[in-house]
Amino acid sequence: MGGAVSAGEDNDELIDNLKEAQYIRSELVEQAFRAIDRADYYLEEFKENAYKDLAWKHGNIHLSAPCIYSEVMEALDLQPGLSFLNLGSGTGYLSSMVGLILGPFGVNHGVELHSDVTEYAKQKLEFFIRTSDSFDKFDFCEPSFVTGNCLEISPDCSQYDRVYCGAGVQKEHEEYMKSLLKVGGILVMPLEEKLTKITRTGPSAWETKKILAVSFAPLIQPCQSENGKSRLVQLPPLAVRSLQDLARIAIRGTIKKVIHQEAVNKNGNGLKNTPRFKRRRVRRRRMETIVFLDKEVFASRISNPSDDNSSGDLEEERQEEEVTTPPNTKPEPPVNFLREKVLSLPLPDPLKYYLLYYREK
Repeated sequence: MGGAVSAGEDNDELIDNLKEAQYIRSELVEQAFRAIDRADYYLEEFKENAYKDLAWKHGNIHLSAPCIYSEVMEALDLQPGLSFLNLGSGTGYLSSMVGLILGPFGVNHGVELHSDVTEYAKQKLEFFIRTSDSFDKFDFCEPSFVTGNCLEISPDCSQYDRVYCGAGVQKEHEEYMKSLLKVGGILVMPLEEKLTKITRTGPSAWETKKILAVSFAPLIQPCQSENGKSRLVQLPPLAVRSLQDLARIAIRGTIKKVIHQEAVNKNGNGLKNTPRFKRRRVRRRRMETIVFLDKEVFASRISNPSDDNSSGDLEEERQEEEVTTPPNTKPEPPVNFLREKVLSLPLPDPLKYYLLYYREK
């Protein structure tokens, strides 16, 4: 059993390693990964493994390896306001990261085969909304999860801008998966042992790109009910936001702009230079990795043009070691500026708490 990148001591270091190995390549994807702690989606007794680049499975609960999620997020080319369908949504970890990019006017749906996993995902989502400061730093598109077999989605469902399937798709189901996609949309799925990106360029035109060699457990075939008919999965309806909710989104957005402008006026560029401890350097190298988990195998490969620059890496590493961090220096605790600003407004307390989504401190 191995991982494509070195294990991290915390979520940030895991993301640093994924960036170093070029699995994470865009700022939006990096921000989403940093905003949601992978360990929050593990059962308590297994959290010590959360920052390893390995898949995890316990009963029906499953998380893919971070390098796989990184490639998926990059391939989906997510933008605010898009619609996203996650087939085999599992713990909701991927759907929540996607929701940070889609923003309040996107659509974020997930279909999960096992009802206990759907319930687990809803609990994790509630915990994130209630306790994470990242919820206030982003405009979030909250995922909606339903239970059912993703091969039995009702034929009258809406099509989506982005679709991901987290189980191995047989060739016979390729056209079914494509039918879920809008023109201009992107479908990412394991197809014939390759993580594959399919872009719908026209009503019957497609572009296909093989991303990565992988081997996922295959999709589970539908079981017919007693009367011999399939159990159609009804996806969540496309909800229209209330005027009250739209007002809350607009007010929070305005406050965030005020906070940003205050930071610009105070610091000159709006960026707060918080001290960071020196992290262990991960050397870039050519990797071929196979990760075994139950019936699921993840095979991952990355080639780096700087493979032959090991002497330069060693020199940089020596230079880094010369920079010492004062032993008593600690990073400043994070401040939720949006929350502080809302609580300082001359408004009735019920309205303040509404603007904060009744979240805990």
